[in-house]
Amino acid sequence: MATYLKKAEKQAVAQEDTTRKVVKEILADIRERGEEAVKEIALKFDKWDRDFILSTDELKGLADQVSDQVKADIKFAYDQVYGFAVKQRESMQEIKTELSPGVTLGQRLIPCQCAGCYVPGGRFAHAASALMSVATAKAAGVRRVVACTPPRGASINPAVAYALTLAGADVVMAMGGVQAIATMAFGLYTGTPADIIVGPGNAFVAEAKRILYGEIGIDVFAGPTESLVIADKTADPMVVAVDLVSQAEHGYDSAVWLLTDSRALGEKVIAIMPKIIADLPNPEVAEASWRDYGEVVLCEDREELAKVNDDYAAEHVQVIAEDLDWYLAKLENYGSLFLGEGCTVAYGDKTSGTNHILPTKKAARYSGGLNVGKFIKVLTYQKLTRQANRTIGAVASRISRNEGMEGHARAADIRLKKYFPDDKFDFEVYDQQKY
Repeated sequence: MATYLKKAEKQAVAQEDTTRKVVKEILADIRERGEEAVKEIALKFDKWDRDFILSTDELKGLADQVSDQVKADIKFAYDQVYGFAVKQRESMQEIKTELSPGVTLGQRLIPCQCAGCYVPGGRFAHAASALMSVATAKAAGVRRVVACTPPRGASINPAVAYALTLAGADVVMAMGGVQAIATMAFGLYTGTPADIIVGPGNAFVAEAKRILYGEIGIDVFAGPTESLVIADKTADPMVVAVDLVSQAEHGYDSAVWLLTDSRALGEKVIAIMPKIIADLPNPEVAEASWRDYGEVVLCEDREELAKVNDDYAAEHVQVIAEDLDWYLAKLENYGSLFLGEGCTVAYGDKTSGTNHILPTKKAARYSGGLNVGKFIKVLTYQKLTRQANRTIGAVASRISRNEGMEGHARAADIRLKKYFPDDKFDFEVYDQQKY
């Protein structure tokens, strides 16, 4: 039976009621007053009083500030992210089939017309997030992509601007927070409301997306970052600890969890975590994350490791253990899986190619992360010959009456009477001739 060598002191639950109240008020204000409200909110929170949409010349000027090495690195990451997204798109297929004579069924894959991509800009400059959202939307075939990212001083971050341009954003706006989500959702300044809004953000951004869901599509219900490491006795405790710390630096409420079947490894990781955290340039965030939300769970064997993992349903799962293929086949609940010591979550966050916009709060039980499929509608169609109505119509009529839906039955009956006027049926067919 699993036991805790270290248990979290807090549960990763934000002040949701307060956040929801604030976000609802902002959204209502913007819905009522539109662009005027956005201007006031942007001035209040971002000290921004200039045009929100950045011109081509402005974006080029920002890109010119980026070093050749940074550009090369962003281009490499773009090739990986976009390349994998293209392969995902190629794996999706339109189909057309005839399961019974004369009944043609099919599906079409239609990209959304407009996607809104939010790129956060708090403590970090998230150039990688720009690639994850915009490049994936473009690989899906989205015609128009509007991207918003908060201004930092005179403009947006130059590396983020370069990444957005490289990924193919059609409109780039210097705007953050709830006002950015509302602007994209309502089509303010661009005249084109977004069909779907994707991208990570703080609790207020996540809540704005949640409230607007249904009016627009969203990628995932997002919360604080979660990372889980499965490590057996063969794992290097130092590697495990460094990887946990790398994810703990995301935020004060970022949860990092270790599952192991080795008490010695678990206790060693617990012992060295404070030292590794203290060596960071800014250790206070990771320190709070590990203290308040870090957990180390001791399991009996790999079967229990897999079971406990699926109970956690973490955003990121990293396996440093023997027989990686067993874990690949066995694990079912995770946002993204990282197999082996050579594959740290940080690679997926930045450059390996899989998307880093992933489900949290156990949403991995029913959803994966951002992928081209999030931007594509799977639309079905059907076409029937007259002869096919002989079977389909009769069955539909009988099922409808069995369910008490006479109107549905009559929609089938009128075709049976029209197409097969001389046929005898084993049920009473509605006759519209009495009208």
